Amino acid sequence: MMAGSVEPVFGTRGTGLDGIGCGRGKIDALLLPFPPIPSSMTTAPTPPAATNFLRNIIEDDLRADRYQGKRWAGAPGPASVQAQGAPDPARIRTRFPPEPNGYLHIGHAKSICVNFGLARDFGGVCHLRFDDTNPEKEDQEYVDAIIEAVHWLGFDWKADGNDNLYFASDYFGFMYEFAQALVQAGHAYVDEQSPEQIRLNRGTLTEPGVASPWRDRPAAESLALLAEMREGKHPDGSLVLRAKIDMASPNINLRDPVMYRVRHATHHRTGNQWCIYPMYSWAHPVEDALEGITHSICTLEFEDQRPFYDWILARLAELGKLARPLPRQYEFARLNLTYVVTSKRKLLQLVREGYVDGWDDPRMPTLFGMRRRGYPPSAIRLFCDRTAVSKSDSRIEYSLLEQAVRDELDPGSPRSVAVLDPLKLVITNYPAGQEELCSAPRNPHDPAAGSRQFPFTRELWIERDDFREEAPKKYFRLFPGNLVRLKYGYVVRCTGFTKDESGRVTEVQAEYLPDTKSGTPGADSVKVKGNITWVSTAHALPARVHLYDRLFADPHPDAGDKDFLACLNPDSRHTVDAWIEPGTAIEPGATWQFERLGYFTVDSKDSKPQAPVLNRIVTLRDSWATA
Repeated sequence: MMAGSVEPVFGTRGTGLDGIGCGRGKIDALLLPFPPIPSSMTTAPTPPAATNFLRNIIEDDLRADRYQGKRWAGAPGPASVQAQGAPDPARIRTRFPPEPNGYLHIGHAKSICVNFGLARDFGGVCHLRFDDTNPEKEDQEYVDAIIEAVHWLGFDWKADGNDNLYFASDYFGFMYEFAQALVQAGHAYVDEQSPEQIRLNRGTLTEPGVASPWRDRPAAESLALLAEMREGKHPDGSLVLRAKIDMASPNINLRDPVMYRVRHATHHRTGNQWCIYPMYSWAHPVEDALEGITHSICTLEFEDQRPFYDWILARLAELGKLARPLPRQYEFARLNLTYVVTSKRKLLQLVREGYVDGWDDPRMPTLFGMRRRGYPPSAIRLFCDRTAVSKSDSRIEYSLLEQAVRDELDPGSPRSVAVLDPLKLVITNYPAGQEELCSAPRNPHDPAAGSRQFPFTRELWIERDDFREEAPKKYFRLFPGNLVRLKYGYVVRCTGFTKDESGRVTEVQAEYLPDTKSGTPGADSVKVKGNITWVSTAHALPARVHLYDRLFADPHPDAGDKDFLACLNPDSRHTVDAWIEPGTAIEPGATWQFERLGYFTVDSKDSKPQAPVLNRIVTLRDSWATA
């Protein structure tokens, strides 16, 4: 093997994960894997709740006893059911209502933290409800994934002996009954116009809509047609049920919105039991009221739908179908991050066209992608707590998310050393076959965690970037004639280097100063300006390391008419074969700070005991910061 070449990382070297493979009892006995970090060190305290307009609303509602007399029968139901219940033990009820048609992303995390956090802080309950009203796009796979993601993020919906896990499809019977009541009361009708005709007749922001020719059909006729729709006697798109409100309303959403449409599609839970499905704007208020939700918190795109939300609830309460006090809808700005797209369509395109390796690719903004990358759920919660809850759209700097990750990882992450771009360093005056232990703190934030020990030998791996043939100004690392400290080891003087036929440096030679070992009385006898990290070539553990960065190079990849694919960062993943400090416990879920490099974790999917794969979670500092 040519001088300075690197052994294959996954070759026949025989270095297992349960030892360092050096065959020396004294060293092996001391180089044990780091024990797990106590949970008390890894769980950051819950930050104090920040004041925002939603909290102010809830505080005002509670002071005014707005929900006094509210009852809860232990399960969702109409007024007749809830009237039999006891006083609601929850001071407020919120909900997180995802549609099971994709994987949750960082934007959903904000809504999860807002809804579950408000319920927690005000002695309430947050429901997890699946808005499964669109059977052609939904699947049980997404239901399972969403449940797992919300749990991973640290939230639970069980309270007061109730599971509080609900599905809109469980309410299809109630919705149909309520629709019949609205028709009977003259508040809804069956329309036979085509979808295109309905769209054209709805009018514009400056022109009123045109009433449907079927708007004033007798209630009995609409009821009969609604029943035929329910029985599957009409094809898709042929009939719809519309609310009868005001075709001249300045709010287009109140111009007789569609409530039901015919869809001959198999539902992932109800099968073929239904062939009419509710529109979200109709289902949403009904679901909230059946579940006794007090504060229905949505993102701003639903603000214009609020008048219809209130209209539906008021009409059904008047008809005795829903119990008062009724839910109220409030809106806040969705979370928008720089360097990120969260559109399901665009994320799906990234997956289907192979720009990423799936929904859990560590570069994806999905919660599963962040989990695989190594983002702790506490960091995502911290980030969501730090970002404002407001009524104004804005973009949050991605660096704030990365800083939250650093802030959570730093206190509890054990330290270790890795060499990502190895260059051999030979200590020419250190005896061949000799080795000794060097010591370093396991975690500088926790003296009780003790120290770690690793061997110093004649041949070491250092980072290639820590050597220069000719050093520029203010370069204090290795170059011919310069002194540098091998961190936790000795001071060495560079005496030479070797190149291969292509002119690439393959080996650096140096001499050590015997009386300068760190931790000994002579450690400070020689002053140096540079410190570099290293690992022993005889004992280092091999690992493949994915160096992940932001998926997009443009801070606004989906702005305007941009082709978001053209904004992809070609350097979002760089893979290297590295050497890791012996004794590092490379096991599932383990996380470390590799000194000078950043925070790393074991890849949950690709890593194997004899072929570990690590992911860089985040660098030590913001590498994207502008100068």
